[in-house]
Amino acid sequence: MPHGPLSLPARLCLLAWDTSRPEAGTAARLAHLVRAGALTELAQRGLLVDDDGIVTPVDLDSRTGDAVLDGLLELVHESLPHRWRAWVRLRARVTLDAVREQLVAEGYVRAEKKRVLGVFPSVAHVLARTAAVAELREEARRILLGPVPVAEVGARDAAVVALASAAGLRTLATAQEHVRSAGRVAELTERGGASPALRTAVREVRTAVGASARTAAPAGG
Repeated sequence: MPHGPLSLPARLCLLAWDTSRPEAGTAARLAHLVRAGALTELAQRGLLVDDDGIVTPVDLDSRTGDAVLDGLLELVHESLPHRWRAWVRLRARVTLDAVREQLVAEGYVRAEKKRVLGVFPSVAHVLARTAAVAELREEARRILLGPVPVAEVGARDAAVVALASAAGLRTLATAQEHVRSAGRVAELTERGGASPALRTAVREVRTAVGASARTAAPAGG
């Protein structure tokens, strides 16, 4: 995809954004998807590994330089051991909030102050770079539906599309398209992991996102 500097969680957050309704929603399912992206990126970077199903940091002092990813690393370091599926949900809103702050700083999103019921102060996140998000979505659709051969898809792109499809993002594809591409998504999931342990992590995270999608309303940005 043409948006290399964006992290996996940031790209997933933008892919979930409905460009026809630029103001962000707050569905729990979106938080789970964004957290899944962060877990996957840390696993792909070799900073989180699978230890008999348990998410395990490799080095307590390692950092990525990305505030969102480093925040999750710190949370994992300081918490009791959990499995991948648990970490997709556990305090996931923390990661979503951090991603939105990052997207505001990078100009993809605007933070606009408002009042709920005319009284309570709040902040609305509004998409600012709709053309960039549309481009990101079109490239993701080409990876999901073809004709790009799976063997030519990079591991990061494969993971992004596999997770987005597991969540059933309607901003990416219709329900029918998600169903028809199930076999290709399985291949993309495998492509997202360069080693058996990493493939296990990606599969576990993707399964957790799918479970979240089946029990929640469709996610928006």
